Amino acid sequence: MTVTLYGIPNCDTVRKARKWLEAQGVDYRFHDFRKDGLPADRLRAWADAVGWETLLNRRGTSWRQLPAEAREGIDAGRALALMAEQPTLIKRPVLEHAGGVEVGFDPARYGVLFG
Repeated sequence: MTVTLYGIPNCDTVRKARKWLEAQGVDYRFHDFRKDGLPADRLRAWADAVGWETLLNRRGTSWRQLPAEAREGIDAGRALALMAEQPTLIKRPVLEHAGGVEVGFDPARYGVLFG
């Protein structure tokens, strides 16, 4: 099973997910949004799988730093464009695995997936 963890290395939640995967002996590849980029088709696939609302991180600094007019009345198209332009707006980490896509880190959920 190919497992890829997407995020940024200095994110605390990404670090927790990486530590959990390593402790469980899960073989995975890490993809750094900032360094490695993020293809638009990958972002669209995630949005199709989990919904753009789940993917968009409205709690982070990147969201709060957007101008109010960019945040108001946001829809799928604008959200995807913003996340493509600023990958730090994506809730982290994003985990791709044989069964689909997970957004965020929940040790219990990862336990079900890899247990």
